[in-house]
Amino acid sequence: MTSRDMSKYAAMRPYFEVVAKALEGLVDGIDFFDMHAEDVVVEYIITVPEYPRRVVGRDALAELYSDYGDSIVQSGSSNVHRYYDPEKSVVVLEYTMHGTVVLTGEPYVNRFISVITVKDRKIVHWRDYLDPLAVFAAFGTTPAPGTQGTQ
Repeated sequence: MTSRDMSKYAAMRPYFEVVAKALEGLVDGIDFFDMHAEDVVVEYIITVPEYPRRVVGRDALAELYSDYGDSIVQSGSSNVHRYYDPEKSVVVLEYTMHGTVVLTGEPYVNRFISVITVKDRKIVHWRDYLDPLAVFAAFGTTPAPGTQGTQ
């Protein structure tokens, strides 16, 4: 367990709360990163260009997320659903995150599915799927999904 300054991750607090609630009783940890095994493998299966496809290690994950707040500040979540397979110790988490793009003030809304494997009360593997079109729309590179032809 490492003491980590979580204040630099304040922009992600709603996400951390979704994960903590979904994994309550399954993992131990004093913060989001401490819930992960030191050698956790995080795979971003559906993501955006120039984002890493795979991150290995708790510290590498913390480093990846350390400047998230420079781009997006999350304000909440919705449509959170949790499915748990106790035999495989796998949680499937569906959720929508809401926030604001820092540079433009535009809203950010994205849907995720995370497939989380737990072993010895730590997250050991995480596969993440997001809607890349929602990211592009939030940053002004394409229209938001479902809005084409509605203006």
